Amino acid sequence: MARDYYEILGVSRSADKDELKRAYRRLARKYHPDVNKEDGAEETFKEINRAYEVLSEPEARTRYDRFGEAGIGSAAGGAGGYQDFSDFGGFADIFESFFSGFSGGMGQSGRRRGGPVRGDDLRLDLKLDFREAVFGGDKEIRISHLETCSTCGGTGAKPGTSPTNCSTCTGSGQVRRATRTPFGSFTQVAVCPTCSGTGQMIEQKCDVCEGSGQKQETKKLKISIPAGVDNGTRLRVSGEGDAGKRSGPPGDLYVYLFVNEDSEFRRDGINILSELQVSYLQAILGCRTDVNTVDGPKEVTIAPGTQPDTVITLENSGVPRLGNPVSRGDHLITVRIQIPTKVSTDERELLEKLAEISGARAGKGGGLEGFLGGLFRG
Repeated sequence: MARDYYEILGVSRSADKDELKRAYRRLARKYHPDVNKEDGAEETFKEINRAYEVLSEPEARTRYDRFGEAGIGSAAGGAGGYQDFSDFGGFADIFESFFSGFSGGMGQSGRRRGGPVRGDDLRLDLKLDFREAVFGGDKEIRISHLETCSTCGGTGAKPGTSPTNCSTCTGSGQVRRATRTPFGSFTQVAVCPTCSGTGQMIEQKCDVCEGSGQKQETKKLKISIPAGVDNGTRLRVSGEGDAGKRSGPPGDLYVYLFVNEDSEFRRDGINILSELQVSYLQAILGCRTDVNTVDGPKEVTIAPGTQPDTVITLENSGVPRLGNPVSRGDHLITVRIQIPTKVSTDERELLEKLAEISGARAGKGGGLEGFLGGLFRG
């Protein structure tokens, strides 16, 4: 029995969009196959993605809340791991197949099987460096997908020939079988075993696609990464999934983004966090020094008497807000003070004199150790 999607994400059924996103990001970081090598991590990661895909789409979530997995059909299946939730898919087929046996008609279902079929959606995981996620930009990717065979135009038949109606089902895609029961005679409708429901037969198959009407191709794409994306952000590239059958529209490509950790910067929402190491003399006397930011080096002022873990804020130097790149977060710099474990003889003499002066002013002694220990309390 499938696990409840809310349970998978660890949220309540009343969770809003932001709660869902936070839960997804936290779990995606924990169970991503590139990070977690434990047995079962990859399957858990797929479950997390599936749950978020459904619950983050308002219409799909409404159908899931009402009907469970039946309401969203097989949206996790196929090569892409995601399909358009605007179609009930297999859920509608259940009712169609159930009632078609009693209606005695095959026209609607037959037309559906023989008509255009939308191609599958595809999924691609893409890794970004920290700064690429912050500022976005164009990215070239390679994808392998099904394209309509250019030799036969998607018919699957050898050039100069064309498919013919199936002789078993006469092009309907279905066969009927009458069954007598004590309650009367019923007509059972099934997919034609000869043409597999297409209603057509190909006598001479295309040499290039071997009758499928499609062939696997690898192509390069340039996609635009918006500024401010984060782990788990999903981009939709319309029409770049698998080609449809029988002149059906192609599926879409969904690109899931994952951001590599940076050795210097960390991210907290739209804020950037980093640390700055200064000497104890710089902390006591104050100074101006350069710090690294995602925009390049910037000069900051260390005020005299700066205490350990003081936070310096560089406004509007953080991550652009997704969808509104003009608005940016802040860069928060935590000051770390380096106290030497060893000092030279000359340095010690100077520090001891400073300790005596400081002690005399305060009306107490304490020596060098007491002086250094009291410099950075609090």
